[in-house]
Amino acid sequence: MSKLTYVATDKAPEAIGPYSQAVQVGPFLFTSGQIPLKPDGTLVTGDVAEQTHQVFANLKAILDEAGVSFADVVKATVFIKDMNDFSSLNEVYAHYFGDHRPARSTVEVARLPKDVRVEIEVVAYLGG
Repeated sequence: MSKLTYVATDKAPEAIGPYSQAVQVGPFLFTSGQIPLKPDGTLVTGDVAEQTHQVFANLKAILDEAGVSFADVVKATVFIKDMNDFSSLNEVYAHYFGDHRPARSTVEVARLPKDVRVEIEVVAYLGG
């Protein structure tokens, strides 16, 4: 059985429930879904673009702590409150991934924690 390593950083918000910011198992890192909370727990309000930038800041901090970057992400799952925000979300998403194109799922949901507009989780490959 693979050993789990929990990844945590104070440069991203603490988990708001009984879970970890990220877990490494073998050559993979699985992040928990990140919402637009600042590291101090302050909620970023505003449109989906503003919220998505904060989500990516949180993901970057977690990936940095694990020694990887967005270029190592192999899968992203995006939960969005309103599919009408899809284009705006995609603009921000493309800014962070550039030419890198990990696999992705995007799902419209009825409600997200703290009633935010977006939540994103990623899986990164750490090599092996």
